[in-house]
Amino acid sequence: MKTVLLCLLIVLLTVTAAFAQQAPAAPMKTYTGSFGGGFALTSGNTDTKNFNLTFDMVRDPKTRNVIKANASYLRGTQSDILSVDRTAFNVRDEYSLTTRVYAFGQLDYLRDQFKQIIFLWAPSGGLGYKLINTDPTKLTVDGGAGGFFEKNPGREVTRSGAVTAGERFTHKLSASSTFNQNLGTIWKTDDFGDYLTNFSVGLTSSIMQNLDIKVEFLDSYKRKPQNIGVKRNDTAFITAFVLKF
Repeated sequence: MKTVLLCLLIVLLTVTAAFAQQAPAAPMKTYTGSFGGGFALTSGNTDTKNFNLTFDMVRDPKTRNVIKANASYLRGTQSDILSVDRTAFNVRDEYSLTTRVYAFGQLDYLRDQFKQIIFLWAPSGGLGYKLINTDPTKLTVDGGAGGFFEKNPGREVTRSGAVTAGERFTHKLSASSTFNQNLGTIWKTDDFGDYLTNFSVGLTSSIMQNLDIKVEFLDSYKRKPQNIGVKRNDTAFITAFVLKF
């Protein structure tokens, strides 16, 4: 009996010492995000140079309030002639009203030389609903209203009210791969036939602990360009390495 009690005591002391030596759990990060970039170069009958820069950040103190920001820059040349020059960013503040419903305020910006947009600012706010809110899968829809301010070459700034609608879907395919899809539209209230739609779909996969590779398709559609010679639709297919922080 004494031998059994001694063995149990030794096991208990060993397990206690092992737990004591374990490093404490890492604290939850308030800020997370990433920087990304990609470059493509071809030569021969046609010389092309394309590169992209991306940034995203989330401030989540694990309360009801979450702040998100993302930005992208695309630039490309073909035979030394500029063919793509586009900058966009979005800042968004979400406040959970219930486990499913949230209020948001956001600011969108776009500069696109080949759509002849010197700048486009669209502040808005509204409500959203989480249709699916599980760890592997998230699907949200939202709608709101705000303003629309656009500057085009040789024209004064146009101002209008705006109505917005958006949808976002994220699904973890595995521990190292995530599928993302986003769709958003801004309508001008003084002409609902004049709207801007942005769509993206992509796949991100981990290479190392803090390094991912991202493949993404982007589609930007402006229903009524300011110049009849400007195409409504612009698409881009990008590949980028993403460094997480």
